[in-house]
Amino acid sequence: MWRDKLSRFGLIALATDLTIEGDAIRLLPEGCRLHVTRIEFDNPTTAENLRKTGPRLRAAADILVPGVELKGIGFACTSASAVLGPKVQEAIGDRAPVTTPAGAALRSFAALGVERVALMTPYMQEASDLVGDYFAAHGMDVVSRHAMGYADDRDMALLPPEEVIRFALDSDHSDAEALFMSCTSLPAVSVIEEIEAELGKPVLSSNQVLFWSMLDIAKIPATGLGQLFKVRTW
Repeated sequence: MWRDKLSRFGLIALATDLTIEGDAIRLLPEGCRLHVTRIEFDNPTTAENLRKTGPRLRAAADILVPGVELKGIGFACTSASAVLGPKVQEAIGDRAPVTTPAGAALRSFAALGVERVALMTPYMQEASDLVGDYFAAHGMDVVSRHAMGYADDRDMALLPPEEVIRFALDSDHSDAEALFMSCTSLPAVSVIEEIEAELGKPVLSSNQVLFWSMLDIAKIPATGLGQLFKVRTW
């Protein structure tokens, strides 16, 4: 009988995301494999376009390596998962534990004991508030919200590291216990530790919390970037 020695995860990414696979390589440990499928996404990043991703999730989940056991399935869009909430799980089904960046952020805040957070996003303010309001509705004190003003996630993905760092530092707030950098397209993972060193507090990004949470739920030990990867809940 065929036995798989690898821990396999599925990921549903947006068609326009240029960042997620590269971050997965940085964050998933040896012995894990990521299988990615994509869904159509209509820029600009507005609430209306984000809601359109919901009906596309089921078909995408169905073609994720059919018949193969998955340790988890991630949906790689922070703002869409904030808008859709539990509808993501309903659409994908119960083949494996489902994780979203918005839900993973809440799980990460709890694991770190964080109650007050500063929010940085590359979005227009409307989309930024969708994420901030989601956090607030789930009990977080969002002490500040800063949006970079980009409408297209392909533009967000091409931001240089120095611009991400500069805006992250400007987005912090003295009352915040952590800084969250939203968007799976944002190239933030590689600069997390540099920003943490400057701020002296946990710095989280969408892709970091997504993969940390998927691994933590599966009880797979991993070392990754940032203070979050030093924490386990099991």
